[in-house]
Amino acid sequence: MTKPFAIRPARKADFSAWLPLWEGYNAFYGRSGSIALPMHITQTTWQRFFDAYEPVHALVAEQDGNLLGLAHYLFHRSTIQLEPSCYLQDLFTNESARGKGVGRALIEAVYQAASEAGCQRVYWQTHETNATAMQLYDKVAEKSGFIVYRKFV
Repeated sequence: MTKPFAIRPARKADFSAWLPLWEGYNAFYGRSGSIALPMHITQTTWQRFFDAYEPVHALVAEQDGNLLGLAHYLFHRSTIQLEPSCYLQDLFTNESARGKGVGRALIEAVYQAASEAGCQRVYWQTHETNATAMQLYDKVAEKSGFIVYRKFV
């Protein structure tokens, strides 16, 4: 019988199991092949999760020794409140884990971590074409109505 999955902080030893999830997440957003993230960005991102001076954190979903999903989040200050905010930057589950509560459990674990850190707000963004994920997001959060603008400088 398969054990239920568990949500836990990433461990340094998870790198080789985390990497395919990270690559899958990036591929979903078009960062693969010739335009994949350079390995030094991936390695630096991974190292930041274990640096006490970095506000970036990683959770993983694990079942029977296999990683099913990831959530990366960070804490930051805000100009409109005294408490820190939590930005859920990356959320991804492998295809076989979708529809089984893994994404929801990862989001709930981020909510818990944010609450423990004194945050009153967790927020994230997704692409407008990510309809499947938005079905979950509409159940666990509210749409802010904001539109994201960006410029690479």
